[in-house]
Amino acid sequence: MNSIVKFFTLTTRQTDSLLKWLGTAVTLAGAVLTSLAIDPVNVYLFNAGSLLFLIWAVRIRDTALIAVNAGLLTIYAVGTVRALMA
Repeated sequence: MNSIVKFFTLTTRQTDSLLKWLGTAVTLAGAVLTSLAIDPVNVYLFNAGSLLFLIWAVRIRDTALIAVNAGLLTIYAVGTVRALMA
């Protein structure tokens, strides 16, 4: 394996940690933008954060987190579509 590929290769644990913390940061950014009434970027960030958390939850096989994040992603996606159609 060449050194560039080896540099960019993450372990399963590192990938899970990256997804979890990236989801946290994106969701918090969405919350900050919501508190500042910056629309619709806040909704896009909530969608992205929920998707990252959903991917992480599937990877760690936590059904409660899968249900919460799938539900949130559905709610945010419906809201996004409705806002785009208005």
